[in-house]
Amino acid sequence: MVGEHGELGIGMVGYAFMGRAHSQAWRSVGRFFDLPFTPRMAAICGRDRSRVAAAADRLGWAATETDWKRLVSREDVDLVDVCTPGSSHAEISIAALEAGKHVLCEKPLANTVEEARAMAAAAERAAAGGARAMVGFNFRRVPAVALARKLVAAGRLGALRHVRAAYLGSHLLDPELPLMWRLQAAEAGSGALGDLGAHAIDLAQYLAGDRIAGVSALTETFVPERPLADGSGGLGPVTVDDAALFIARFAGGAVGGFEATRFATGHTEGLRVELNGELGSIVWELGALNQLRLFDATEDPATQGFRTIQVTRAGHPYAGAWWPDGHTIGYEHTFTHEVHDLLHAIADGRDPVPSFADGLQVQEVLDAVQRSAASGAGWTKVGQ
Repeated sequence: MVGEHGELGIGMVGYAFMGRAHSQAWRSVGRFFDLPFTPRMAAICGRDRSRVAAAADRLGWAATETDWKRLVSREDVDLVDVCTPGSSHAEISIAALEAGKHVLCEKPLANTVEEARAMAAAAERAAAGGARAMVGFNFRRVPAVALARKLVAAGRLGALRHVRAAYLGSHLLDPELPLMWRLQAAEAGSGALGDLGAHAIDLAQYLAGDRIAGVSALTETFVPERPLADGSGGLGPVTVDDAALFIARFAGGAVGGFEATRFATGHTEGLRVELNGELGSIVWELGALNQLRLFDATEDPATQGFRTIQVTRAGHPYAGAWWPDGHTIGYEHTFTHEVHDLLHAIADGRDPVPSFADGLQVQEVLDAVQRSAASGAGWTKVGQ
């Protein structure tokens, strides 16, 4: 599992947006954090030979492959990082786990519940042999989010009553944008729901320490056809949602409201989560990544109000590894924290969090939302 000189060989499949983010994480993690062993960026894989070679040179990978099966079989690869569209997550991850490799797979875990179940089962089998698997919900690793989880777990909000989570984007406003893979169900599984809503669902459940039990949902596709990416001038059908909205009930009794869309004019990346409890509330949003807003209902009513906590002190989660108190960090640091936690889990011989089983549960929520919307917003239980 670990190579010579305490190194862990990393092989990554994919080199686009997530590939760049993950590459930055593997490059930087050992320069700021103490690690149980050193990650070595052994090889990167992509189908286009010239493009993957350029990506390897730019991102810092030692070798290239054009077939993911060859990457998985490389003796110098101990961990496979899957940064491909959802349609290939299951095949690559299961093959890597069966080969005894650790796996980091981007979210959502798969395109279907059936694929996610197969991946979770493969991860459980592989764990018996020491291979570990984690799904990449990176926003859990924002210091302010990690602090929020600590506050909720410590009972600062009391019993949770209400959860609100939304991920609003404006990525697809232009109807002339071509029919990319993210707009095709065969490649992406779902649209805004899986791309953005999966983050909102995972964050809400993580912060609440509870899971969604049932949903009532609706989805909409605003632009049903888009220009084909081949430049032929033809049009092709959009087979995923452009927006998804649903209400939910958590197993512990709290209720929730969720939104995900790539058609929210004026919102570039509008991720926001709010939890309301009997003793207080917390609010975190991506646009103020280093801040957490806290309302304490136990304080003197004359001076009550939301206060903003700047989560940049050495005692805050992750923050002490970076800069002096008060200096902010950014989006890319969440991926560095992610691989840091994964490496320590591997070294400790424990399942990383979120595990493939956690990813499966989020997939079951996504599936329940889709089934509810297809039934006309009927109440739908998660996992049934």
